[in-house]
Amino acid sequence: MNKTELIAEVSKKTGMSRKDAEKAISATVETITEALAAGDKVQLVGFGSFETKRREARMGRNPRTREPVEIPAATLPVFKAGKALKDEVSK
Repeated sequence: MNKTELIAEVSKKTGMSRKDAEKAISATVETITEALAAGDKVQLVGFGSFETKRREARMGRNPRTREPVEIPAATLPVFKAGKALKDEVSK
């Protein structure tokens, strides 16, 4: 399912116009993104939680030349599924 299909489903299930559903979904994604960028954790009970993890710098290898390459440190977004979501998907 892509964003357009998600908007159509939300519109159909809520009775909102497609334009309003798109605004709601875009605002939700934007808010989650801003919270993660600020270092906050976003928890949606029953669905899951979004948080960030810090990955330290490390040495890797270029697979073509076998030269060592330094991979810089990075902060990555992580999603952990909640129990209700796991149970629903595993049916």
